[in-house]
Amino acid sequence: MRTFDEILEIAAQRKGGADAVLGGIAPAAATENIAAVADDRWLAEMTRAVFQAGFNWDVIDKKWPGFEAAFDGFDVARCAFMPEDWFEELTQDTRIVRNGKKIRAVQVNAQLIQSVEGGFGAKVAGWPREDFAGLLLWLGKGGSHMSGTSAQYMLRKMGLDGYVLGKDVVGRLIAEGVIDKPPTSQKGMQAVQGAFNAWADQSGRSPKEISRVLAQSIDA
Repeated sequence: MRTFDEILEIAAQRKGGADAVLGGIAPAAATENIAAVADDRWLAEMTRAVFQAGFNWDVIDKKWPGFEAAFDGFDVARCAFMPEDWFEELTQDTRIVRNGKKIRAVQVNAQLIQSVEGGFGAKVAGWPREDFAGLLLWLGKGGSHMSGTSAQYMLRKMGLDGYVLGKDVVGRLIAEGVIDKPPTSQKGMQAVQGAFNAWADQSGRSPKEISRVLAQSIDA
């Protein structure tokens, strides 16, 4: 496995310098700000990630006011105890994408949020950065449709400093011998986490910055 500086050099040669690779990366939100995010906003962004997966993101964005209205502002208690008649209404509601499995995922994710004592945002904000893979595992097990990159994009949108395992990032991880295929198992994710932790120790860079460097080091 190459050092972070060696991979950064590869990316810099491809993109015209280190500044071009690392420029414009928005800083992560402060821990206290993440902790203060209301539960309904967590459910909203989880829902956005669920419905965007495998779908045109622009369509979801254009329909988003309809999603907010259809799911009652993502009231967590109401969504967690979704009665069958409301579920059936939602499967016919043209304001949203009428996918029954994804609509049901909203209920399951609301139940996960509701089950967290002390606030969902506080739990996420307090999760150790060096165990981001563990946070993803917890969301994947307790939530619905929160596997793959869905949870990663959702957490990034909420300001968390984490990686996103897009195609190019995975390509670099494979090239470095960290994994031999896209990580879908706990063992694979632990290997990914170990590599990110090592590169963070070497460079002092954040997971988001490391993720960018890895992605920029691979030919698209």
